[in-house]
Amino acid sequence: MLRVRYGETDRMGYAYYGVYAQYYEVGRVEAMRTLGFSYKEMEDRGILLPVVDFQVKYKKPAFYDDEVTVVTSIREVPNVRITFHYECYNQHRELLNTGLVTLVFIDKAKNKPCQPPDWFMESFMKKFYEDK
Repeated sequence: MLRVRYGETDRMGYAYYGVYAQYYEVGRVEAMRTLGFSYKEMEDRGILLPVVDFQVKYKKPAFYDDEVTVVTSIREVPNVRITFHYECYNQHRELLNTGLVTLVFIDKAKNKPCQPPDWFMESFMKKFYEDK
């Protein structure tokens, strides 16, 4: 759960549309933690994950001081790319927006796209099928 801060709103009092990239990042980082490692740990192990696609569909605005819940899921088995799906809800459980963010696995040493490492896939597959 995140709370819309005053500085994240526009003159209409709506959460500024661009702030959802940050909200989605929070959801993505926490989703990675459920797999058993952090973004930092992945980078320390030589894997980078730059964003290559960001999409959002707005349904309703969030307002200053609203509570926003970001529901994050991975619906497909990753290969060179991994896509995170998002749904944001306010405190009344109203859907605010949906989105997706696609990232590419990059071998830090080679600076080239790569398949997800075995340690990532083992953890992912365990969690993926646990949740089914």
